[in-house]
Parts: sequence; C-alpha cells; structure tokens
Amino acid sequence: MTTDFSDGLIADPLVAVQAAHRASIQLATTKGVLRSQTVYAMAEALKQQQNDILEANTLDLEASREMAVPDLILEWLKLTPERIQTAANLLRRLSELPDPIGRVMDAAYQIDHCQTYSQLMPLGVISLIYEAFPELAALAAGLCVKTGNSLVLKGGSEASHSNAAIAQALWSAIEKNGLPDGCLQVLSSDQGASIRDLIVQDQYVNLIIPYGRPSLVQQIVRQATAPVLRSAMGNCYLYWSPSGSLDAVRWILIDSHQSEPDPVNAIEKVLIHPSQNPSSLIILWNSLREKGFELRGDADLVAEFPELKLAEESEWRQAYLAKIIAFKSVPSLEAAITWINLHSSGHADCLVTESYQESRSFALGINSASTYINASPRFSRNPKRGDSIFLGMSNQKGHRRGPISLETLTTVKHIIQGTGQF
Repeated sequence: MTTDFSDGLIADPLVAVQAAHRASIQLATTKGVLRSQTVYAMAEALKQQQNDILEANTLDLEASREMAVPDLILEWLKLTPERIQTAANLLRRLSELPDPIGRVMDAAYQIDHCQTYSQLMPLGVISLIYEAFPELAALAAGLCVKTGNSLVLKGGSEASHSNAAIAQALWSAIEKNGLPDGCLQVLSSDQGASIRDLIVQDQYVNLIIPYGRPSLVQQIVRQATAPVLRSAMGNCYLYWSPSGSLDAVRWILIDSHQSEPDPVNAIEKVLIHPSQNPSSLIILWNSLREKGFELRGDADLVAEFPELKLAEESEWRQAYLAKIIAFKSVPSLEAAITWINLHSSGHADCLVTESYQESRSFALGINSASTYINASPRFSRNPKRGDSIFLGMSNQKGHRRGPISLETLTTVKHIIQGTGQF
C-alpha cells in the first residue's frame, strides 16, 4: 500500500500566508529556549521518519525519470540516508547557536535625555520557493523557527512526495513543542499558478527566498511585489595572475566544485593573462580532464589549443551548474576586474596571485558579495569555525548580501527610551 504524504498541504497561497502571518505574531514573542528545543526536535523527527522520507523520495525519483526531468534536477532531488543525516546535524548545530532575537546593539545616534539602542527582531513571514533539494525545507524551517519567523514553503512538483514527507516530520516537532499553529505552511505542488499568487502577497509576506536555477530566481524577481532575497548559484570567476601558482589554481578549481549536491560557489570561468606559460595551461587542463571536467575556451585560446570547445558569447554570463569550466584570455588585472563585474553572477569570485598590490586592487574592485584571494570559495552550510549556518548565498545589494544566515532573516528595531524630560 502506498503511503499518502499529502495531508496538511494547502492549495491556496492566500490562506497559507494569512495563517502564517497570524502565527508569526505569536511566534515572535516565544522564548528562545523553546524555539531552540523545537529546532532540535526537528532534527530528531527527521531521523525517526527517515524511512518514510526515503520512500517518498523514491516515488519522486521514479516519476521524474518517467517525465524526463534533467539529470541536474535528479541529482538535486535524490535523497540518501547521508543527506538526511547531514540535514539533521545542521538542525542540531542550529539549535545550539545563540538566540539572535532580542540581541541589543549600540545605536549610531543618540537623542537628548534618552537612551537609544537597536535590537534584532523577526521579519515576520518568510517564503522559500525552491527546486528539488527536499532537505532544504528542513534547514529553512530550522532557521525560521530559530529567528521567530513563520515559513511558507513552495517546492517544485518534482519533489512533491519528498517535500510533504519532510513537512510531516517538521510539523510533528512543532506540535510537540507547542509552537503557534500555522507557523509552517506548505503549499501543494500541483497548483500551476501558486508561485505567482504567492509572490504578490506583500501584505503578509515579508521576504521571499527563491532557490534553484537562475531562471527560477529571475522569474520571481521580475514578478514579485513582496521583497525578494535573490540567491545565486554558479558562474563564479577566477583570475589567474601571471604570478599565481599553478598548484593553487588547480586545487581551487577542483575544490570549489565539491559542495554537493548544489555547487553554489563552483568556479566555472577562468581568466588568464596572455603571458601565462602554455605548458602550465596544458598541465592544468589535463588535470581537470582527469577529474571529469569539460573544458571550453574563447576564440583566441581555441585557435591556439584546438582541443578546447569554443564557448559561445552568451555562456560567459550563464551558470553551467555542471563540471564545465571555460577559459578566456584577458590583457591585465584591470581588464579581468571589468569583465568579471559585467559577466559573473556576483556572489563569489577569486584571484590567484603572489602580488599584494593585485590582491588589494581585486578585493576593492570586484563588485561581488565575496572575494577570495588564493583561497577556495567552496560553499559550506556549516563552516568549521564560527557560529553560522548558511542556507545559501545572496548576490544582491539590497537587504542582506552574501551568506544567508540567521541574521539575514532578522530586521533591526530602534528603541528610544526617554524620561519624559523636554
């Protein structure tokens, strides 16, 4: 007998966001200890219901293969015990982090006869709209509960059974700990207009986070009336300076593609100076081919090295989201900076050099959320050092830029405490 994973899903986005809004008012005043306990309970629920989640995922994979869903999406969709365990570990770690809500900070100004300070507060209602990545729902739910926000989830139809099974686990933890009913809303995947209907609910939704291929993100950015936190994936650049180490370039390129299943900060484009030693290029390319990479080049490089596939002009602005790297020749560091600022996705770009002056020029000149100098941009949701858990990376300059963390899902309230004097 097939298990029904659809109980509790909502078809009407307006009903979902209204319920989430009501719950957010209560959730904002709950104690941090209770919210942390709930996040920990979510981790335990994932572990306890792992078999149900994997069964649901099998149904999604079978249906997606029959529908000829792209291999990229199948890879993002496929759950394993290890991926579920990773999600549970992230939630446990998240439950241990300090409560960001109510954190007091000095204000940048003062008013006579008053004490002025700032405090982090929940945003209210957050919506995650995502392709595949079923376990991402659990991490988003943990981040939102931890920050006192309600969450509305809208996953893709390719992961409908998986998303519903994970929602069941999350709901059990929320109910067990007595958090406000409605703080986690999950929209069914069979409503074709539900994304459009959801992203215009600016009266109730305080932030929308799209996560997936660039086409999904761009669609939501164009159509939404509620605020959008643009996430980014792929199309990161590296400039290999003439003084830069071949070994460093090789390591950075390979390591940047290791953040599975979503290659968030993978280097997909490499800019090189014309003076770069051809033998070094061949050594690098052979190493990359041995690791399964497909290599492409601009017209100049293809003319010199015919074994490279010609990269079309449009490719320099597009993410491959695959083990593909394109190489282009540029005459200087300044030209590299200009090219990257015009063509990269703007969230993580790299420089390999031995020059301090080049390092400073690159760090100041690149218009991206993060710049890496002689370091791999490999993305980790739980960095080994520090108190941070990341949902993804944002490349926009509005709201918050860079890693999407607990603080990203908060806002600042300014509090002015007076004595009644004039």
